[in-house]
Amino acid sequence: GFGRYLKVERNLSSHTLEAYLTDLKQFETFLGTLERRDKATGELPTDPLAIRAFLASLHRERLCKATLARKVAALRSFYGYLLRNGMVAANPAELVQLPRREQYIPVVLSVDEMQALLETAFPEDEIGRRDRAMIELFYSTGIRLSELTGLNIEDVHLREGLVKVRGKGRKERIVPAGRPALQAVESYLEKRPLIPAGSRDEAGAGPLFLSTRGKRMNPRGVSRVLEEWVRRSGIARKISPHALRHTFATHLLDAGADLRSIQEMLGHSSLSTTQKYTSVSMSRLMETYDRAHPRARGGKN
Repeated sequence: GFGRYLKVERNLSSHTLEAYLTDLKQFETFLGTLERRDKATGELPTDPLAIRAFLASLHRERLCKATLARKVAALRSFYGYLLRNGMVAANPAELVQLPRREQYIPVVLSVDEMQALLETAFPEDEIGRRDRAMIELFYSTGIRLSELTGLNIEDVHLREGLVKVRGKGRKERIVPAGRPALQAVESYLEKRPLIPAGSRDEAGAGPLFLSTRGKRMNPRGVSRVLEEWVRRSGIARKISPHALRHTFATHLLDAGADLRSIQEMLGHSSLSTTQKYTSVSMSRLMETYDRAHPRARGGKN
């Protein structure tokens, strides 16, 4: 019942739904080790002590704070569902404080590195044009990996320069795309084979990016493609598809775009999520200052 509630009423993505249910199963397993649980009735605890003990056991496993915070969110949502349906008298997870998440600076490519990647010699065959189009779209729109693999042909409006994206929770948004990305997609479509009838999705629309088997590209396949072209471009570090999303946002911010516009293009529900890119720009600003200013490190003129 809780799974249906998450899917239908909360409209959560399949990944979040699976994660929440997995967290609950893990909590159930932990409760089985506690003597305090009523083994006969299987009643859930309605005080926060068991939840805190659960988190303490996870902390000993050295899970990151973001994972711990998600597990608390899953329990809060679950107990909230039970409370609304009259199955418990209180939501004990509300009394458990969320772990403070670690602050991290997203991995981004410099403008020169991004240029080197895009200027790599892609073959002019179907696969080469497909790979270029995927990387161009990543950088031009800042979409997520799952959003790119979920694109259908009719989602890209070449004349208008817009792309319809289905994001988290099946929310749709329209994002602009630059001329180089649109030209790369158009060039790929000229070589793209016709999709077999059995590979069409429920709506009868063909996926934009196809694998060598004529099926919709999956996230792992796209990641392998990017990894190969990063290697060929000479960039000596590992770059994930999500790093291109970070690069998109950081380069826009560096060029003067406002945070609210970047938030809309990225599909963030909260502006605070977008604000992490300001730390990237400030970090770059300090690096430039340290390199350029004669007294930045206490040196003499």
